[in-house]
Amino acid sequence: MSRTVFCSKYKTDMEAMDRPPFPGAKGQALFETLSKQAWQDWLAHQTMLINEKHLNMMDPENRAYLQGELEKFASGKDYDLADGYVAPTD
Repeated sequence: MSRTVFCSKYKTDMEAMDRPPFPGAKGQALFETLSKQAWQDWLAHQTMLINEKHLNMMDPENRAYLQGELEKFASGKDYDLADGYVAPTD
């Protein structure tokens, strides 16, 4: 049986990540509070932000911006979307 966490993004018990997403205290905190699905959703969103906003990951300001957006995303707060983004409809 897989481990579960109360996901800070989706506010329900969900399957946990297999390991922390990156080393250190921040990675451990995400491991303990963010579900596997929320992390996958963040990776897709992060990729969209990098591509659409032409972020340079060598630029400390761009990395700080992305880190701030991750914190907003993980806590369920309003986070930045790519300009012109329209959510898919069912």
